[in-house]
Amino acid sequence: MHLTKSDIEGFDKVRRLNMVNSVTGIKPANLIGTSSPPPNSTNLAIFSSVVHLGSNPALMGFIIRPVGEVPRHTYENILARGVYTINAVPQGMVESAHRTSAKYDRSTSEFAECGFTEEYLEGFAAPFVKESPLKLGMKYVETIPIPINGTALVIGAIEHLIVADEAVAENGYINLEALNLAGISGLNCYYSLGKIGEFPYARV
Repeated sequence: MHLTKSDIEGFDKVRRLNMVNSVTGIKPANLIGTSSPPPNSTNLAIFSSVVHLGSNPALMGFIIRPVGEVPRHTYENILARGVYTINAVPQGMVESAHRTSAKYDRSTSEFAECGFTEEYLEGFAAPFVKESPLKLGMKYVETIPIPINGTALVIGAIEHLIVADEAVAENGYINLEALNLAGISGLNCYYSLGKIGEFPYARV
């Protein structure tokens, strides 16, 4: 199959979405947890766009779709509270995680609706997912607009990293396979992760 730009633009919306979203391969499946200002309604939403942006300082980013007529509860809460959590999705809970993508109203917590448990650290306002084996507590840093399509890159700094000791190697690598984490491709296809090799730093 060879598709040109005009071919892709000629697809119906669903076919185009599925193809373009899956062409980048398997990405990490993460649940972003937030809370609104008092009375503290909580929100949980699945994202496949979380990326590492640097290790010193430790920064992570994710993409939000255009903010406009459709409410973006995750982003609104991040701006209001300044903190959020990123929680890796365990393989056994991919169906529940996927359900968080439904358009619930603001008063409905996806934690309760989709079968996840809120977990908190003292002094940190955003809820973690108790069932997640790899969790990050993030502090909001900035938003970089992407004018060409109205999306934006939301950047945060890691304040807390929570993972089982036995999953962390002496050199600092986290064994994602041992944590039984899920990956995602496209909008609704989930995969298990398997390590296939480890190599030394490459030098000429």
